[in-house]
Amino acid sequence: MTMSKLEDLKQRKTKVEEGGGAKRIAAQHERGKLTARERINLLFDEGSFVELDAFVKHRCVNFGMDEIEIPGEGVVTGYGLVDGRPVYAYAQDFTVLGGSLGEMHAKKICKVQDLALKMGAPIVGLNDSGGARIQEAVDALAGYGEIFYRNTIASGVVPQISAIMGPCAGGAVYSPALTDFIFMVDKTSQMFITGPQVIKSVTGEEVSSESLGGAMTHNKTSGVAHFVSANDEECIAEIRRLLGFLPSNNMEAAPEVYSADDLNRIIPELNEIVPENPNKPYDMKEIIQAIADDNDFFEVQPYYAQNMITGFIRINGQSVGVIANQPKVLAGCLDINASDKAGRFIRTCDCFNIPVLTLEDVPGFLPGTSQEYGGIIRHGAKMLYAYSEATVPLVTLITRKAYGGAYLAMGSKHLGADMVFAWPTAEIAVMGPEGAANIIFKNEIAAAEDPQATRTEKIEAYKGEFATPYKAAERGFVDDVIEPSMTRIRIADALNMLASKRESRPAKKHGNLPV
Repeated sequence: MTMSKLEDLKQRKTKVEEGGGAKRIAAQHERGKLTARERINLLFDEGSFVELDAFVKHRCVNFGMDEIEIPGEGVVTGYGLVDGRPVYAYAQDFTVLGGSLGEMHAKKICKVQDLALKMGAPIVGLNDSGGARIQEAVDALAGYGEIFYRNTIASGVVPQISAIMGPCAGGAVYSPALTDFIFMVDKTSQMFITGPQVIKSVTGEEVSSESLGGAMTHNKTSGVAHFVSANDEECIAEIRRLLGFLPSNNMEAAPEVYSADDLNRIIPELNEIVPENPNKPYDMKEIIQAIADDNDFFEVQPYYAQNMITGFIRINGQSVGVIANQPKVLAGCLDINASDKAGRFIRTCDCFNIPVLTLEDVPGFLPGTSQEYGGIIRHGAKMLYAYSEATVPLVTLITRKAYGGAYLAMGSKHLGADMVFAWPTAEIAVMGPEGAANIIFKNEIAAAEDPQATRTEKIEAYKGEFATPYKAAERGFVDDVIEPSMTRIRIADALNMLASKRESRPAKKHGNLPV
């Protein structure tokens, strides 16, 4: 081979690797953003990334596009290793024509999507794009459609992770929305269907891009995103961390991670964590962290529907999905957003063979016209559906309140839980003692010489008889009442026992309650 051909290859590769050139790279850095290649290098183990389709070119000749060169078609695609495991990825390059998506740009993304599905490996999309390449018209729209289709086909088969690391507007937002987890970067990423200018022209509303579709908007208000990071580096580090909790595909288990933490660790502080006053809050996250290996809890959607906690821990090195009420927020009541958040997370864990641990302290569904008008019945049903459909190991621990329909919804034995434990502080009943006494003993209280004293007496009688875990235990709805300090040991033992669980559901084309 002549040296000229090798030199030609090197020059072509260098041109692609330079992206939009030094000036645009500098502008990207001034915005506080890394380039596509810098992001890729952070995501993958050093030296493991293999680029695909570096020399792909667009075919558009409209509006002078035949004179425009677009290095790499504005997107870097390929595969590599993350902690030694294969992962596929694409990173849109904002320095090249704003990372706009055209026909061939989309084909590059579709190729790695297809490869990820064939090989059974996760795919990570790093989105930073001005949107559809207008010059390519319907070809650009077709490209988005092809990507959406593959997102859907891969759903529940391989983990799909999206990071919004710049603008993501219009139809482009639906690819991330179809994936399992969405990361956003504070102050540098936005997602919206229609931008501020269009909204102003149509509705007269004035809103900034950050307020409309910024990271905190979607992490706290809309619930579209799952994580927010301070910068690109932190975002990619968190993506790597998340991948460690997930299997490569739905036929495998998540990787086990060695921990020196004692599996038989007793946790005395849990004996005192539930206040004697049943209306006094406590932090459920303290319990989650206490029972986790190395007290490590990776929370998912920490800013959204904070009355419901979702996230990952490890017990004996095994990934476990956690669903928990948060007594500190809305008393841990279930509402529309909490139901959606929990239902989706349960189904994600079920798809990827991750056991689900439920920690329950729930006084009921949140009452009010806004909840009823918003469809709490419809949204709450998603949570019931998710638990009932799940075939992964399901372990539930009732720490305090478990009232009414909310008791059923929070991973009860009746919805398929394999093991249900309760602390001695648990109260499993149709409703709280005060409300129950007012209904059951209404006439006696009204007829008493001292109604208040009689009411107090009846409340205490109800508490002693029904506001305990023992009635449920008598029926077998609670498998054991345990000492709180032994919680880690008992949950670890249950998960170990359930590791060989095999359960199926009647064949059906699809469930009718998508989350």
